Amino acid sequence: MLPWFPYVLTVAVALFALSTAITWAYYGQQAWTSLFGRSPLSRNFFNLMFCTFTVIGTVLSLGSVLDFADATLFLLALVNITGLYLLLPVVKRELADYMATRPGKHDPDKVVQSQEDDRV
Repeated sequence: MLPWFPYVLTVAVALFALSTAITWAYYGQQAWTSLFGRSPLSRNFFNLMFCTFTVIGTVLSLGSVLDFADATLFLLALVNITGLYLLLPVVKRELADYMATRPGKHDPDKVVQSQEDDRV
């Protein structure tokens, strides 16, 4: 092993962590403002929340942070799955409209059936 490699690895991990925090802050703010409006008050509130949770995350133990992150991502997954379930009729209708306008005019139920047949 190269004697200087741990330093390079430390810098790479620190840069990855910083870029991840910046990315989550940006996309989180975009989602927040699309839900609650693009007013300066809304953005500043999100920024304050993000910074507060970042500071809290630095003083808690790693296990607590990972447990909180896992619980949060689980709740987000539940919201997404619920949204997918509720939007299923819309997606099916849009797929049928799309398939009707395609050359060859396939029936969406037959496409799903043929995909299932390919797996067997």
